Amino acid sequence: MSGERLTALSLFSGCGGLDLGIRNAGFDVLGGVDNDPFSAQSHAVNFPESKFYLGSIADFSEELAKKLIGADRLSDVDLLVGGPPCPPFSKSRFYRTDKPRAMSDPVGEVTIGGYLNTLRWLRPKAFLLENVAGMAFKVHAETLDFILATARELGYTCSTRVLNAADYGVPQLRQRFFIVGTLDAEYSWPEPTHHDPQTPSLAVDRPWRTSGEAIGDLDTEEFASDEGHVAGGKHRHLLEQIPPGDNYLFFTAKRGHPNPQFEWRKRYWSFLLKLSPDMPSWTIQARRSNNMGPFHWRNRILRIEEVKRLQTFPDDWFLSGNVEQQWRQVGNAVPPALAHALGANIAQALLARAGEKVAA
Repeated sequence: MSGERLTALSLFSGCGGLDLGIRNAGFDVLGGVDNDPFSAQSHAVNFPESKFYLGSIADFSEELAKKLIGADRLSDVDLLVGGPPCPPFSKSRFYRTDKPRAMSDPVGEVTIGGYLNTLRWLRPKAFLLENVAGMAFKVHAETLDFILATARELGYTCSTRVLNAADYGVPQLRQRFFIVGTLDAEYSWPEPTHHDPQTPSLAVDRPWRTSGEAIGDLDTEEFASDEGHVAGGKHRHLLEQIPPGDNYLFFTAKRGHPNPQFEWRKRYWSFLLKLSPDMPSWTIQARRSNNMGPFHWRNRILRIEEVKRLQTFPDDWFLSGNVEQQWRQVGNAVPPALAHALGANIAQALLARAGEKVAA
């Protein structure tokens, strides 16, 4: 442990969702890594105290890291964090049978391999790996077993869990898979702070935060018209008829529509998906689209200011690039509020272990 604050190294950093959460939990982010130049620019503004490597994780070596950050600072790092790009583990690969899955996909092999290689030479006291919930599916058992076996060979005790960001104060239903490993500290998962209002909870008294709570005050004339893409595209007239909180299934025979426009479950769930101000947002995607939501309940594409709120980024969080590039950065990020909950428990475990060693 270096100095008064804990230290961390970030991989696949993006615009810094994980990094912001763990920084708020007490970690100094020594450096970040990403191959996206717009993310690199965003990270530089939001984390001026951190170094950054712009390039492939495959080229991020121990020697390079020591030159960039300093051998002394890397000699006793507390935490490694990162979320390897998720397409090889996503639900969409169940439908795209023409594409390889998991580590059979070159992206999966390079990114997972790069994360584990860094873990091997860095040997931090703990690590946090994030991915889509699909990594926990049985079809990916071989990849998950490989990750866990590698970490355990390095001496880490590992625990896995799928968490819903809405349970931790994020106004968004976003399921993500996490692995936490520690060398000698005892880690416990953070308890939910919010709950589904449809499911009574004796342990948690705060209901999920809603989209209306998060972005209702941004619904002004400034955002009244679409720019670029028109929400709904050629189906704009149908989007306007869909009730808030519903999607294209509203226009199916199975739902009893008198004039069906679509077949049951023949489209992605997010097709013509509309937010309800009385519910959390559905998962924010990494691509801004004119037919894939969630859309605003007023039948328009969400603004970057609103997407940041739904992901729990501060309003003044800097994002480099045009609207598409900014959206991709925010959509790919771990919500900082969820990252903070995880980081706080990791920090607590590490500090408790350090205190035990001092006492001994």
